[in-house]
Amino acid sequence: MNFDRTGFDPAQAVALARKTFEIEAAAVLTMAARVGPEFAAAVEVVLNCTGRVVVMGMGKSGHIGRKIAATLASTGTPAMFVHPGEASHGDLGMITAVDVVLAISNSGESEELTVILPTLRRLQVRVIALTGGAQSALAQHADVVLDSSVAQEACPLNLAPTASTTAQLAMGDALAVALLDARGFKPEDFARSHPGGSLGRKLLTHVADVMRSGDAVPSVRPDATLSELMREMSAKGLGASAIVDAQQQVLGIFTDGDLRRLIEKGADLRAMAAADVMHANPRTLNAASLAVDAVTLMEQYRITSVLVVDDTGRLCGALNTNDLMRAKVI
Repeated sequence: MNFDRTGFDPAQAVALARKTFEIEAAAVLTMAARVGPEFAAAVEVVLNCTGRVVVMGMGKSGHIGRKIAATLASTGTPAMFVHPGEASHGDLGMITAVDVVLAISNSGESEELTVILPTLRRLQVRVIALTGGAQSALAQHADVVLDSSVAQEACPLNLAPTASTTAQLAMGDALAVALLDARGFKPEDFARSHPGGSLGRKLLTHVADVMRSGDAVPSVRPDATLSELMREMSAKGLGASAIVDAQQQVLGIFTDGDLRRLIEKGADLRAMAAADVMHANPRTLNAASLAVDAVTLMEQYRITSVLVVDDTGRLCGALNTNDLMRAKVI
């Protein structure tokens, strides 16, 4: 299909964009003003569900439904999307009596949805309707109705689903947020369902997972000469070395930066021991800490290496920014 593009008006395009934002924002705010006991009832139905939330919707509502199902699943509510058209041809077998169906339709009269409603009723499956049709067939068959009606679509022709799908999406997000709060869902729970993402790495990766340990950790006794200290640092390649006592308790740290500052001052390096040049009581982390805590510590104090200690304060590891970068924590 060909359209005449000679009349394109950039100013009109910008004006329509702004109008779209205004209409869709108004739709969501209006919905917020009228949400009430029926929303709490929907949350309670899902909380009492021992199966899964089966999200269904046709067309654009189906696309929104897939996103809502994904959001629910990633925030602690087992969920999946089932296409209503496919449900009539065998996929209805995926739904059991212990499930809850979240049926999405702006009109509430989608034929593919309404045709399976009697079967869902016979299976005693509880149905939550997310619809703009308060008197629709879908609403009449539902146990709980969430009103997602809008005054108008953002489409200038008032035809293409725009404001209505935004309202559906917002209601789905609100449902997911209320459910995760009711379940006591925590950041680490979210991370467990996102192990491959950056958030998962930050919340699941501990210092013990990325630190250098054993012989890879540079350390010397306080009476070591500066020459011995430098050889230890060079051999281990951390850019720093711990100074520890006979029980491996951390006494201090010495870094490449400290060496540069000594040279700039013209100090007699041959006459110095590790105890003379170390920074006493350095910043340390416990091996059980999250790796992201190491990032925070380094950024806060502008350091590039951190010593790791166990619960008794004994040196057990070390790491630097390169170790954290390799682990993709930063």
